[in-house]
Amino acid sequence: MLSAYRGVLATPGSAAFCLAGALARLPASMAGLGIVLLVELRTDSYGTAGAVSAAYVVTSGVAGPAIARLADRLGQAPVLRVASLLFSIGMVAFLVAVESGAPQWTYYVTAALAGTGAPQAGAMVRARWTHALRGRPGLDTAFALEAVVDEVVFIAGPVLVTVLTLQVHPTSGLALPVVAALVGSWALAAQHGTAPPPAPHVAGTARAPMGWALLGPMVAAAAGIGVVFGAIEVVVVAFTDEAGQPGAAGIVLAVFSGGSLLAGLAVGAFLNAADPLRRLRATTVLMALLVVPAWLAPDVVTLSAAMLLLGLMVSPTLIAAVSLVERHVAPTRLTEGITWTMTGMAAGTALGAALSGRVVDAHSAATGFLVPLGAAVVTALLAWLAKEPAPRADRLPDAAPPG
Repeated sequence: MLSAYRGVLATPGSAAFCLAGALARLPASMAGLGIVLLVELRTDSYGTAGAVSAAYVVTSGVAGPAIARLADRLGQAPVLRVASLLFSIGMVAFLVAVESGAPQWTYYVTAALAGTGAPQAGAMVRARWTHALRGRPGLDTAFALEAVVDEVVFIAGPVLVTVLTLQVHPTSGLALPVVAALVGSWALAAQHGTAPPPAPHVAGTARAPMGWALLGPMVAAAAGIGVVFGAIEVVVVAFTDEAGQPGAAGIVLAVFSGGSLLAGLAVGAFLNAADPLRRLRATTVLMALLVVPAWLAPDVVTLSAAMLLLGLMVSPTLIAAVSLVERHVAPTRLTEGITWTMTGMAAGTALGAALSGRVVDAHSAATGFLVPLGAAVVTALLAWLAKEPAPRADRLPDAAPPG
């Protein structure tokens, strides 16, 4: 089962950029939940907490494609360094604002500043894989490996931020992502040998097409998946709080990510690279169906089991979406193309957090699950309506992974 992964990790420099990229991605699994936990502690409002978290996620999503475009044009190293500094300054300012009792509008401003520089390491590492494996077998396996790394990060992150915020110090859950962003981003930036070469735009020449015929529907579908993620993050926190077990939120979210990790490992080892659109359609339908057990869960243990099942659909869905983007976006704009997909997810995550926070405040955590349920149904419809155009002329045929 693991021979396919050993094959792609034998690529020179791949283990180092995977490790640095994983560290740089840790803020993605901690910042949103950390903002929810800290703001709820200080304001006693899930609605406010979800809205501030949404401000962070929205600005991250808006700035992400611009950061990725700069990385494609200027190279990854300078962009990684500047963005990580901007994220760190914004997050430290947010912590100072919340802890000093500053007006609530400052929470939104500083969270948005941090979001502007949020690390885009996932897209940059995937672009490195595409550069390293172009014309060689194993790219889908590499994307599966990245999905597994994402899930490892999203297993560790919620547990870390919950324990640090609730049991160590309210600010420590967001201090760790600042350190991870700086160390991981600068370590990745230092690895020049595996970075895709810059592709500066030459005045008077047309830029390579982005491939919006498929990328547009993928961004919309990613937004729907993001609503599911953002809503679940807030609703699980509220559910465990209502159940008198607030410390269990990180564990339940880790179980959710654990299911995704297991599915990602299986997909990377056994998938057939052909027809990612068919895979996307199947996994989005199953995702919609599997939100229902979480909605009906009577207690934290049952909710954990339901979240494990739901998590099994996450990695396969994201792997299929990224594979579709790689097939239809020009290599010189691949980081930007992947980031647009992540931006759709980020925008959906923000919307899901804000909507579910309002629903929970007005009704209950159980009612809040209607937000991810509705989003999952819409996402499945979008996947079934999407049409895959002909592959790019410059794209080499798929090859089977090694071993």
